[in-house]
Amino acid sequence: MSEHKTIEDKLKVTLSGDLQKNALDFMAFLRANDIIQVGQDAMHYMGECVCYLDTFDGQNSYMIWLAGDFSEEHEEFPLDNQTKELAWSHANECGNCDDCDCKPGKTATIFGREFTNICSGAHVDMKVYNPDIETLSGFKKLMEFRKFVIANRTAE
Repeated sequence: MSEHKTIEDKLKVTLSGDLQKNALDFMAFLRANDIIQVGQDAMHYMGECVCYLDTFDGQNSYMIWLAGDFSEEHEEFPLDNQTKELAWSHANECGNCDDCDCKPGKTATIFGREFTNICSGAHVDMKVYNPDIETLSGFKKLMEFRKFVIANRTAE
């Protein structure tokens, strides 16, 4: 782990202004929903990774990756079209980066829509840089969805 004990510590040192406020608000939401930090930047619920949050030192910038299965909707947890559109607009396209083995990407389904060239090295289907309040609100709904899926799968 880095010199920062929590993700919040790192956010307070590396971000400022609204970016810091928004990121800390998102972390408070995760903590209030029993989503805990595992390792340096991973957040887990009931032992499963649901997202990663990381900063870019010296750049006043951060990114959230959403991890897990977003392939199907669940009628017990309806998502509005705005939230699905948000998920689709943040599909994690493979950038053929040098530090992962995802080239040329995978095919993934996000809420019924198929995407090609999704990064498979990171095992996340969505990402966002420096999200605004509206985007964070949608990502919170997606985290609630993941919690629902995980809790119902483990209850079976």
